[in-house]
Amino acid sequence: MLWLAFGFGSGLAPVAPGTFGTLPGVVLAALLGLLAPAIGVPLWAVVLLALIVLTPIGIGLCGAASRRLGVHDHGGIVFDEIVGVLIPFLLVPVTPWTLLLAFLWFRLFDVVKPWPIRWLDRHVSGGWGIMVDDLLAGVFALAAVGLSVHFWPG
Repeated sequence: MLWLAFGFGSGLAPVAPGTFGTLPGVVLAALLGLLAPAIGVPLWAVVLLALIVLTPIGIGLCGAASRRLGVHDHGGIVFDEIVGVLIPFLLVPVTPWTLLLAFLWFRLFDVVKPWPIRWLDRHVSGGWGIMVDDLLAGVFALAAVGLSVHFWPG
């Protein structure tokens, strides 16, 4: 269970575990970008399904890992980053450029935590509290990636 919560070990990075923990999410986004056309389904629908499945799993997994470690939102728990970075792909196609943009914008919003992300991070507890700030960072990243692609198509 901890192995999955720690992003297959990526959350064990000695520096910037959240940044390293976001990388499996970028890989997952790339795989979803390959899967969608292969099965003839729009990317947004595949990403939405992934979010619907992974979010409740993440709430349970992150909450259980937090309880086991005795620390709310331990830095190594990165399943929330893996899920949050998928959100921009509800709007944009998967390309090397959008993967980079999603990674950078998501990390910026996850680190800086503009309102209301910071408020949620401080006031919501348990597995939901661990997940919600990253889901909202993903929504912020969705808007930023959409605007970036509009102004700099890459």
